[in-house]
Amino acid sequence: MVLVTGGAGLVGKELLQQLLSAGENVRAIYNKTQLPTFSGHSFEQVQCNILDPIGLELAMEDVTEVYHCAAIVTFNPARKSELFHINIEGTANIVNAALTAGVRKLVYISSVAALGRLREGVSVNETMNWTPETSNSNYGESKYLAEMEVWRGIGEGLEAVIVNPVIILGNGDWNSGSSQIFKSVYNEFPWYTEGVTGFVDARDLVNAMIELMKSEVSSERFIISAENRSYREVFDMIATAFNKKLPRKKVTPFIASIVWRLESFKSIFTKRDPLVTKETAVSALAHVYFDNTKLGKFLPDFKYRDLQETIKDTCAAMQQKLNTV
Repeated sequence: MVLVTGGAGLVGKELLQQLLSAGENVRAIYNKTQLPTFSGHSFEQVQCNILDPIGLELAMEDVTEVYHCAAIVTFNPARKSELFHINIEGTANIVNAALTAGVRKLVYISSVAALGRLREGVSVNETMNWTPETSNSNYGESKYLAEMEVWRGIGEGLEAVIVNPVIILGNGDWNSGSSQIFKSVYNEFPWYTEGVTGFVDARDLVNAMIELMKSEVSSERFIISAENRSYREVFDMIATAFNKKLPRKKVTPFIASIVWRLESFKSIFTKRDPLVTKETAVSALAHVYFDNTKLGKFLPDFKYRDLQETIKDTCAAMQQKLNTV
């Protein structure tokens, strides 16, 4: 039996589909909203909050492999307490339940934010860690501290692997997460930045997670990144795939500073996460390059999709959803 947390997200949904297509017996836990059903497969759902240690122990009965994808992704400073509670304490509970259940292996999906990604002039690799000087987000700190819980579990005898993906692209809900990039470009949002970061297809990330789970690899972390590209390049490729106008206005540091302040002020009244924060504004302008070579040394046959293929596939799938509404 394979247990998946966070099955409702972009990565979780893709993971469930690939596991079930491979004939795995899958159990997914959900907190409030049930997941889609997968008819014709060995699939069950269990309602359980990852902050409930007893519920997690029950959910892990007969489980041999665990994929921990559940987390909160927010850069809203007002949600720091919630962020730390879910990402750190929730991961600690998963680790403890896995140890108690005697699972064979855990794969934890972290983030490159846990590596301290603001490192101008040097490639980010797996030897690096979050520090106040190299990361400007509470989210990055929460994922770094959550990784520490996984390393604690490894020290207590748990086999585990950590994956650190960059920006994940795929056919998700374009009202949330990284998929919002596609909605912005589709609506012909005119602004772009010259910042550089890594991008990866959700399908490739899940492929890597499954291959690492089935391998003998343990006590390792891996950056999962297909290509380092500028936001402008990616926006242009999305616009071309959607047959929309290319973004044409460059965001400068001054403009970014105005936008995040306005968004912060607006969120006070809307009670919603600001679309842009000081942290995300800085990240969007930074030139950050990720070294993805370690994964190839452990999985020599692993191949990434071309980024343009990822964008074309994602835009086509999103366009199809729009046409059926």
